[in-house]
Formats: sequence, structure tokens, C-alpha cells
Amino acid sequence: MQIIGVRLKPAGKIFFYEPNDEEIVKGDSVIVETARGVECGKVVIAPRELPTAENPESEPGLPLKKIYRKATTEDLIQLEENHAAEKRAFDICLKKIADHGLPMKLINVEYTFDVNKIIFFFTADGRVDFRDLVRDLASVFRTRIELRQVGVRDEAKLLGGMGGCGRPLCCATFLGDFIPVSIRMAKEQNLSLNPTKISGVCGRLMCCLKYENDLYCENCPRPSVTFKPRIGIRVVVADGEGKVVSVSFPRKNATILLDTNKTVVASWEDILPVDSEDLESVESAQVEDVEQSIAPVEPIKTIVPPLKPERPERERPRRTEAFNRRYSRNENFDRSNRPERPTRPRGDKTRRQSREPKK
Repeated sequence: MQIIGVRLKPAGKIFFYEPNDEEIVKGDSVIVETARGVECGKVVIAPRELPTAENPESEPGLPLKKIYRKATTEDLIQLEENHAAEKRAFDICLKKIADHGLPMKLINVEYTFDVNKIIFFFTADGRVDFRDLVRDLASVFRTRIELRQVGVRDEAKLLGGMGGCGRPLCCATFLGDFIPVSIRMAKEQNLSLNPTKISGVCGRLMCCLKYENDLYCENCPRPSVTFKPRIGIRVVVADGEGKVVSVSFPRKNATILLDTNKTVVASWEDILPVDSEDLESVESAQVEDVEQSIAPVEPIKTIVPPLKPERPERERPRRTEAFNRRYSRNENFDRSNRPERPTRPRGDKTRRQSREPKK
């Protein structure tokens, strides 16, 4: 079985498809079907054989599909026209947002290849009721409209830019997925915990902290330590330095009041104390717990319950003379001389007639 890797965006995810009868090589533009409609993508992985045991998917939850065809010259012209239309749609949407007075920031606009759907990407601090905006946009473009809210990292990926290293952003050039990054990676690499130096243009920790983290920690194995913050101590997070105001043990996160009077919620892995003694005390305590768990376990002693003492036999109380005089029985009493009880035949009706009420 052969598969082909197709990327729809320069730094997007790679989706796998089954090749058709045409000869397709790496770098060709092809027309494929996705979850949001027909799209034009670029082949980044040449056709290769796949073991029968593996069962790839075109997209999560979708079976492997075939490539429609290679993109022609007309398809490439249509793609350029769609890019030009996206810029006009961006200006129209900005005007509509201003007319409705919505607290949202428009980031990007994308057309599907067949212009069956237009997707508007925006950011906002909270939930936005944009139903009226969707109706206005649908009346203008006469097609399906989708508004999608994204985060700050997705915003940097869509807009692009230059990082502190002087190179284009990694997320906008080659990173298909965002990798999880924690502030502990910066501490393990002996970097400054100043948020302005370890944060990217999106305001989050730089993705490049993950690149060399495995190399730094490869030759220094140590038990994994999770810092549990306490209320009132000063800590450092990606957004800056502040004070812990509350701790949630079930969710393993803490609410921190920054020095800029801003409140943020961060997980325990992304929190480091300002005072190194707090972290050392936690590490030493957890190392002791690990050593105790590794120490040999003493065999369980079987506990034998003590035997119950035997109860002494109680002597029966002697009967008094008054009891003997009252309940004494003549042993010479002959039971055979007792008179027999009279028997009544079963057919006797005398008793039944006597019970009948008198008239």
C-alpha cells in the first residue's frame, strides 16, 4: 500500500492520501478532499510503501482517501484569485466588526479551493456573540461562513514574524504542531528565568526551549520533582513574577497575582519559586520518599490471636425445700389409670346445629 504526504499550508500538518494513477513526485501541487472541503496542497512526502499492519488516516477520524488529480495551470490561477479575494474579504469583515462593535481582533481569512466556505480567524479575551456578524457576512459573500476563535500561539503562527534570534518564527515556517513547553526546561538549561528573555512574540514560552532539553537532561537522570506551591510564597511563571494566592490540588494548578496586578492560572509544572530553598526542600523530601519506596520491605509478621480462656463449669443451684414441697411429684403416680377422653364421631351434627342462630 502506498501513501503520499500532503501539506495544505507552508507550516501546517501533514495529511496522508492514497495516490491515483498519475505519476506524482515531491513538490507537485495536488487537489485533495479535506474535512472542510476541496483544497489544493503540496506534496512533501513522495509516494512510499506502507506496511499492511498500519492503518493511516487522511485526517483524524477520516479514512484514507485518494488524491483527486494533479493541479493544472487553471487550478493554480484559481488559487491566486482566492488569495486576492481573501484580502478583500478581510477588509469587509473588519468594517462589519466595527459596525457591530464586537470586542474581537480579526487575524486571517481563508477560502477553500472551491469557494464553498470562507473561514475567518479571530482572537478575543472571552466568548463573543457573533451571530449577527455571520448573517451579514453570509448576505455579502453568498456562501458558508465560519468564524473560528484561536489563541495567541495560533495568532503568531498565522501572522508570522521574526523571533529574538533574528530568524522567522519556527511555528510559521516548519512546526506542524505546537509542542508542550514548561518553565522547568529553562531552569534545567541554566537559562535566565526572566520572562522577557524566554518568551516569544506570542507571550508564551519559546518553542525552541524544547529542542535541546533532551540533550541537557540525557546524562543527568534524576527523579522527577513536581513543585507544589504554597499560598503566600513568591514564584516565577512565564508571564512574570508574583505571589501565590490560591492552590488547587485536584487540578494541580495555582492562581498567581503578578506584580503588574494581573491574575494568571498556571499548572505546577510551569511554576518555579523565587527562593531556591523552597525547591530544594521539595526535592529532598521527594528523594527521601523515593529511597524509602526502594528500600527492602520487611516480611509481614503473622499475628496469632490469643486463645480464649476456658470457662469454668458452673454448678447447678440446689433446689430449696419450698420448691420441692410445691412442685414435688409423686413418683408412684400411674399414668395408665388416667381416664380416656371421649371421642365424637366425625359425622356428628349436634354441635353444628347448636351453633346455628335461633329463629
